[in-house]
Amino acid sequence: MSEGRRVTSADVAREAGVSRATVSYVLNDTPHQKIAEATRQRVWEAAGRLGYAPSAAARALRMGRSDIVLGLLPDWPIEHVLGRLIQQLTNAFAEHGLTFVVHSSARPARPLRELWKSISPAAVLALQEFAEPEADAMRAAGVEVVMGMHGSIPGEKRAPLVSEQPIGSVQARHLAASHRRLGYAYPDLPELDVLAQPRLDGVRKVCAELGLPEPDVRTVPLDARGAAEAVRAWLAEEPVVTGVCAFNDDVALAVLAGLGHLGLRAPQDLAVIGVDDIPHASLAQPPLTTVFRDTDTIARNMARRVVDTLGGKTIPAEPVQDELGIRIRQSA
Repeated sequence: MSEGRRVTSADVAREAGVSRATVSYVLNDTPHQKIAEATRQRVWEAAGRLGYAPSAAARALRMGRSDIVLGLLPDWPIEHVLGRLIQQLTNAFAEHGLTFVVHSSARPARPLRELWKSISPAAVLALQEFAEPEADAMRAAGVEVVMGMHGSIPGEKRAPLVSEQPIGSVQARHLAASHRRLGYAYPDLPELDVLAQPRLDGVRKVCAELGLPEPDVRTVPLDARGAAEAVRAWLAEEPVVTGVCAFNDDVALAVLAGLGHLGLRAPQDLAVIGVDDIPHASLAQPPLTTVFRDTDTIARNMARRVVDTLGGKTIPAEPVQDELGIRIRQSA
């Protein structure tokens, strides 16, 4: 092969000892083609050795659509958990030959309509709901799939792909084993309501089932003085709040800082449970009890639902599998 010449699918076919059609079927993951796994592996290895990269435009023409999935991020802090989920979604879509492109709505980001018109995605995966006219315009322009992880997507009867309510339920059941009055530490960012409200609903549901009082909800800022005010209010309640479900680990760490600011400790004065098991959770004083979830499985399941929908398959109406567990440490 002459130096500088672009590698073609014919080169890959010769290298792998298969037809160009087989190369196309394998590299494009064409459905309904019965190709032995050993042959698929041989084609991928040949493509890797030759450095073959199919043209995105050519691929779009062959498939009748682009290979881009546009991920829409709300104006949320991109920290450990969200960053990990974005990477896992990127990997999961790549396994299906799709490219996950992320767009944040944080200002001064490029307007969403300009973006999706310029890249013509095959699918849009929104972490939060967005305006109905925007969703309608996407569908009218040929975007095949519009899905929402959290919140509803206008025009879709399907429930959100990921349910947050079970998280609050797991927190509340853990604390209710030894506490008769619970509090809820709500985040002070309104943008997080789409996550916080269903988690709080899960806590409320468990309290009602177990005959416990309604949880006392306090907004907790991420600073020790502000959190101390919430702690002081919980301890002044009648009956007193002795266990707190926090929206996430960051808010739970703020509650612990608020306790320390008042010269108090968890769990002796107030038990605290968080969500996400971030790296700092185990380093807190005391180490933080927290709910964790399998975000890699969530990412793979969401990618599969997008791919199946693109392929015309009917996907389940229920949320994706979301295994929850608790890292039990000293704070609760």
